[in-house]
Amino acid sequence: MVVKEASFYEKREGKKVACFLCRHHCLIPEGKRGICGVRENHGGALYTRVYGNPCAWHVDPIEKKPLYHFFPGSKAFSLATMGCNFRCLHCQNHEISQLTREGDCITGYAMNPEEVVEQARKEMCASISYTYTEPTMFYEYAFDIAKLARESGIFNNFVTNGYIEEKPLTAIRPYLDAANIDLKGFSAGFYRRVCGAELRGVLASIKHYKSLGIWIELTTLVIPKYNDREEEFKQIAAFIRDEVGPDTPWHVSAFYPTYKLQDSFRTPPETLLRARAIGLEAGLRYVYTGNVAGLDGEDTYCYQCKKPVIKRWGFTVTEYNLEDGHCRFCKTKIDGIGL
Repeated sequence: MVVKEASFYEKREGKKVACFLCRHHCLIPEGKRGICGVRENHGGALYTRVYGNPCAWHVDPIEKKPLYHFFPGSKAFSLATMGCNFRCLHCQNHEISQLTREGDCITGYAMNPEEVVEQARKEMCASISYTYTEPTMFYEYAFDIAKLARESGIFNNFVTNGYIEEKPLTAIRPYLDAANIDLKGFSAGFYRRVCGAELRGVLASIKHYKSLGIWIELTTLVIPKYNDREEEFKQIAAFIRDEVGPDTPWHVSAFYPTYKLQDSFRTPPETLLRARAIGLEAGLRYVYTGNVAGLDGEDTYCYQCKKPVIKRWGFTVTEYNLEDGHCRFCKTKIDGIGL
């Protein structure tokens, strides 16, 4: 199935094409696909096989993304197509992200951009979230949806691995309001071995998101024996503070064995709490623990008076102490959008 001509590619000799949507820069022979499995060279032109064909859509709390400083307590219309440009050994959505890599299977619903936006309106969602798989892989579809959503007063956010190239990110910037970006670790070896990507590309992308003025929050899934060293936590916290900004929320989330990564174990809560403490000690304003409901680190605290301005249980907001985005207790402006 070839659906729509892709963006951000160049034709090469011998009917090859060079894709510049993500940082892999795949050189794709005629009749073949890129690493993602959903962008195909058909007759010397590159096509997306997933346009208008989402494999999953749901209405989620925005906290599930997780985005804690972007319209907290609101609903996000969440959708995905098949395919991913990473091959994470621990992917929790491998049934839809990796199937195109492991076989020739594209499944989904027929749903054009207008229908997506209309459904989001019916569900009274504040935003549309491009999530579950890597949104870069359905860039053309996401772009058209996001543009229509903006015209309808609906916001847009990516939940992403942070491997998009600069030009496509700049192009979608007028319609993209926020992103949660995975910073999966701070080791080049970990990224190559476990994710099939380069750390330096992710770091460059994170900084580009920030430079464009897109609200970003970062998430690190803490995997015992792989990326749970205190030194690595310190490196991540320092990068966020110095290169992105202390106002950038950092989510440290618990891992559980899944897919091809079964030789580890669930992340101890103590490890998450230590990572959070390291982030706060480094000067980050907001550090959260995730995937363990009720653990200290779910709430948003004012970084000046240290009082809770948003209390949560899991994905539910239980108490809200903000007035026009300011702490109700000391009037400090809390960073984010739609607070």
